[in-house]
Parts: sequence; structure tokens; C-alpha cells
Amino acid sequence: MPDFWASCGYRLLERGDDGRLIVTDDYLRMYFKRPELAPVAESCPDELVLHERLLNQPRCDVSEDELNAIADEVTRENYRIILRFRQQLLAWPTVEACYMNVFRGEVAVPPAFIHDTAQVILRGILDGAENGLEIRAAEMFFRPQSVSTERGAVMLADQETVQRYASHSELGNVGRLLIELQAPLKTADLEVLDEPNHAEYFARDERYDLVLNATPNGAGAMAFARVLERWIEHFHGVRVSISSVREIPEDEWVWHVGLDAEATAMLNDIYNGADVEEDRLKRVIGLFRLEFSEPTAVRPELAGAPVFLGLAMTAQSILRMKPQNLLMNLPLARHT
Repeated sequence: MPDFWASCGYRLLERGDDGRLIVTDDYLRMYFKRPELAPVAESCPDELVLHERLLNQPRCDVSEDELNAIADEVTRENYRIILRFRQQLLAWPTVEACYMNVFRGEVAVPPAFIHDTAQVILRGILDGAENGLEIRAAEMFFRPQSVSTERGAVMLADQETVQRYASHSELGNVGRLLIELQAPLKTADLEVLDEPNHAEYFARDERYDLVLNATPNGAGAMAFARVLERWIEHFHGVRVSISSVREIPEDEWVWHVGLDAEATAMLNDIYNGADVEEDRLKRVIGLFRLEFSEPTAVRPELAGAPVFLGLAMTAQSILRMKPQNLLMNLPLARHT
């Protein structure tokens, strides 16, 4: 089986009998080895002692006096942030439980750590997957995407990668297209991942430089739907089928979930009868129909009704997905 996302820490975790991920000392060490905490020539003796102790005993208690003894103010705060996140990880039996409760609790977790956690959970969900399209589509869950919608096609490129291209005088074709957004697709030699070349993903999985064609009803949109299905089943224990659709039939629209902030606000406005400008409607880049395999999984008053999902880009053509919306906002009969 091809491996992928080696640096996310998945191999450092253990799996419980239910398939969920359990934090280990080695996984905690990965956070204490982050660049923000790596000692430098200017590091004070107290910082060096604390860093070495955390590498040897990643679950050890750290007092406020020990943190205050660190000379550099930025380093002190970095330790506090990572130690608070460690507390969150260890407060729950699994990584999945920690992730879900981040959105129910009051403890602020840096977005980067939330994205890292989503990635490692997805790595477990997709373990053994051989379709590169699905794994590329899963990147949407934790990495913002730059969007191009020329000629009816929806093309997604990693935003960070596009920005990195833009910082060089020699701008790559992918970066040029997705920054300018108006360049005709036929003139650009895009590195697009699709069914015929999906296996190429595994040779460049952590380069984040492949464009996904997410045009509705296409292979990329279908791959994204498969990942959504597995995400929901993993967290909620319910099976669903998800298909790409062009529009939401008014007579079936009883429940929806936006998969990002833009889509949430727009779907709410449309459902409530507000006028939505044409330019804003054009930001919708994906609609999906979700059906539950077991009617009893849904609240009784909604049994048999589909749930519609939406994706939308910002006015700056950026997609920032919020996969936690599928954990909190589905009309389930019971919540995990």
C-alpha cells in the first residue's frame, strides 16, 4: 500500500479497538521538536533544561515558575501554547475526541494545531487508500485552497503553494493561473490530478503542488464526496451516501450544512428568503446531496429527508473548509 503524509505523525500514534487514534509519548515529542521550541545558540540554561526534560518525559508537569525562568518572551509563550494543547490532547481518550471537543469547549487552540489534528485523523481514516484523488481531495479539509472557475471548471490549488510561487520571479503555470484567475485554462500547462494520473499523487504528496479539478459531478468532486462519507462514518458511526448536485430542489430543502463560513452564510440567507446578489451566488463551487443509509440515524421529524452540503469561496477566491461543521451540525438522532 502506498504511504502518504509521513510528517503528520500518524505512525507515532496507536489505534484503539474502535480504530480511533491514541496519543503516545512519541507523538507528544513531535510537538516539542517543533521549530518554535527548538533551542538556538541564544537559548538560556533554563530553557535547555526544560526542553531536554520534555523530550525525555513528554507528559511531565511544568510549573509556571519554570516557564517564567525562560529568558526569551516569545519562547515562553510558545511553550505555554504547546503545553495547553498537550493538556487538550491528554484530556481525552482519543485524538478524535480531542478534536470534537475543541469546538465544544472554551480553550482556544491555534488554527495550525486544529489543521494538524484534522490531517492526522484523515491519515488514519484513509489508511490503505490507493486513489490519489481522494487523498488530494482530503487536503481541502485542512489546507486553504486557491480557486479558479474559468469556463465552468472548478480548479483548486494549495493556497500556500500558490503564494510560494508568487514570491519567485519565475512564477509557475499553476501559480500564475490561480493568482490571476482570468487566464484561459487552455493556455496553461496545468499539473492537474485526475483519474488517469491519480497515482502520481503518492510521489509528491507533501509537496502540495497538484491541482484538483473539483468541477461538479467530475472525478475530483466525487473523490471529495467519498472522503466526506468516511469522515462522517468515522466520527458518528453512521453510513451516508453523498453525491454531487447542480442545485438544491426547493421541495426537498429542509436541512443544509455549509462546509465553510461563506457557504454557511449564503445557504442560510437563501433558505430564509433573503436576496442574494448574483456575484455572491457565483462563489458557490460545490453542492452535495447527503442521504443516510439508516433513517433512524436522523431526528424523527427529518427521517427520509436529504441533507444538502455546500462549498463556497471567498470574494478573494479562497476556499477555507470547516470540516467540524459535519461534526456539530448534522441532524442526527444522537450526537457522539
